[in-house]
Amino acid sequence: MKQALTFYKFLELEDPADEQTHWQAFGRSREARGTILLAEEGINGTLIGPEETLALFEAELRARFGEMPFKWSSVSPDNQGFYRYKVKLKREIVTMGVPDLDMARSGQHVTPEVWNTLLDDPEVVVIDTRNQYEVDIGTFPGSISPGTTHFRQFPDWVAKNLKPDQKVAMFCTGGIRCEKASAYLLQQGFDEVFQLKGGILKYLEDGESKQNRWQGECFVFDQRVSVDDKLEQGSFQQCYACRHPLSRLDLASEDYEKGVCCPHCVKDALVLKRREDFRQRQKQVELAAARGEQHIGKRQRGAD
Repeated sequence: MKQALTFYKFLELEDPADEQTHWQAFGRSREARGTILLAEEGINGTLIGPEETLALFEAELRARFGEMPFKWSSVSPDNQGFYRYKVKLKREIVTMGVPDLDMARSGQHVTPEVWNTLLDDPEVVVIDTRNQYEVDIGTFPGSISPGTTHFRQFPDWVAKNLKPDQKVAMFCTGGIRCEKASAYLLQQGFDEVFQLKGGILKYLEDGESKQNRWQGECFVFDQRVSVDDKLEQGSFQQCYACRHPLSRLDLASEDYEKGVCCPHCVKDALVLKRREDFRQRQKQVELAAARGEQHIGKRQRGAD
């Protein structure tokens, strides 16, 4: 059965290029697709493949880096998740753009039970650290969205909207952005900073349905687009041009053109400029499908 495995760990990698060589070789002969990011600050990845294959990756990751958060979720048989297996070197495994951030200090990790009490505490500012297009399809009730397009915008939002004497609780998809965001807040003088342990995915995995406070679906960075509260493939598709998740209502809109634009980007200047390129690409996708092949092409623009 095909599964998805996500993981991350902040640690000092002395030679990320050496790790890249190792993981390229490790994955070359195994039936897995996805992306592993490596930087001097650590490792971050999402892989999709047979459960037994991903178990080998998990064992090897533990052997090389020790314990780290692993989140498992299901993938429908007809969804390959990613086009290929890649191991990439980056400056940061999640891009905030803040130099010399002390990742040895982060917020207090809390369980789903404690998280639910924080949601009910009027003195706690609950922040969804994800980008707005992710927030749009699901979030926790009462949480605040910074309205970001890129995670790099988060520090500016903090400077304009938060004060160090506030009690702050944060969440994200798998925990990695919260880890960095909480380290940043502590560096800025915040004293009470909490983060949902393992993120939304772990909350949905561990929490009992009657205690589940999550509303909507959760965006994921692979071809599933979203997962529901049972961690099964969700109902959303994705716009090729702007990457915004698309509901059935979006797909029925007169502003939606498959592979070209959607109601969220139909007036976007960059999308307008590249519209004909997108149309030509979509034509190639359809021709390849008619031949029983798969057109990969170049990656569309995205967000951190």
